[in-house]
Amino acid sequence: MNELVYPRERTLGAITLVLGLLFWLVLIVGTLGIALLLLLAGFVLYLFAQSTLIAHIKGNGVELSERQFPELYAQFAACCDRLEIRTRPEAYILNGNGGLNAFATKFLGTQFVVLFSDVVDAMDQHPDGVRFYIGHELGHLRMKHLSGHLVRWPALWLPLIGAAYARAKESTCDRHGLACSSTPDNAARALAALSAGVQRWKDLDVAAYVRQADHASGFWMSFHELTTGYPWLTKRAARVVDTNAAPVSRNPFAYVLAVFVPYAGRMGAGFGMLMSVYIVGVLAAVAIPAYNDYMHKAQLAGAMVNSISARMALGSYYDANQAIPASLESVGAASVLADGTQLSFDPKGMVLTVTTRQNNQLIFTPAKDEAGHIIWTCAGGEGITAKQLPRECHN
Repeated sequence: MNELVYPRERTLGAITLVLGLLFWLVLIVGTLGIALLLLLAGFVLYLFAQSTLIAHIKGNGVELSERQFPELYAQFAACCDRLEIRTRPEAYILNGNGGLNAFATKFLGTQFVVLFSDVVDAMDQHPDGVRFYIGHELGHLRMKHLSGHLVRWPALWLPLIGAAYARAKESTCDRHGLACSSTPDNAARALAALSAGVQRWKDLDVAAYVRQADHASGFWMSFHELTTGYPWLTKRAARVVDTNAAPVSRNPFAYVLAVFVPYAGRMGAGFGMLMSVYIVGVLAAVAIPAYNDYMHKAQLAGAMVNSISARMALGSYYDANQAIPASLESVGAASVLADGTQLSFDPKGMVLTVTTRQNNQLIFTPAKDEAGHIIWTCAGGEGITAKQLPRECHN
């Protein structure tokens, strides 16, 4: 059954699993285990959300059985046997309200396959169209695509990797759908119904439809496919027609742009771009103030070092004369330093103000130690925060 697995899925699955585990390990260690509480809370939320879905399916859907739609159930059972699924999931039909779709899910160990009524009706005249959809969803369950999602979740947001893994899973499931179909042409026609609709698929020229996959090599088609979790339907149809066909190449420049777009699931590149803007905005909101604090601190630290000689001269004068000097000039200290820093002295309180070229200020105020010698305390001028002060000021 290994031929049913798309070649890249196992590799991408291993990469996302390792990256996800590393992220959670770092988070758990870094938060001293608090992240485990977040995981528990996430599981509880998932439990309630999933229970809502299962209740909706069981309460509003029709369960397939040997008595309920036996012909459809026979196709479901045959597909389970073809895929060597011994424990059969529960199968339901649910009103699709016009949507052509199907999905697989699980809840507390019980697996479900749900077919939308519109798919079943649209495929009524298809030799085995419903079997393709059944096989596709059984593929998700057989490959355990619904397990370990929370562990991989941090890695799934990564540009290129998360979307590539999602697309690989879909391609694997298309192969499962193909295995349940009698011919590749029937499988491709079932897929094409998602494009042509409930009636037009019957008159579809499959060969011409498959040739449309060549359009996917363009820049924008390449970019948007790289940022979403589904291959283009034309490419999916081409792959089920010939699983050994060479893949359609993508525009290499699309990778350059796509690497900046986090994977946003089914919401696509537009939402991914919004996420990128949001992430950049958050980083900017954090980084710009931090950088601003760092620059102020560096400037003030330089001002503190460069004004040491002036403070020493003022302190020495006072220790020797027990009097406050009249000015900086009287103790031989310059009022303008080599880097442009300006010093101003107020004899009334013996206060020294140091102003950098960027107009940041440190204010030094004298005090006496136990021996009666002058020591200096420093504070920031107007607009200077505690984070921006040099370490010596805090001491």
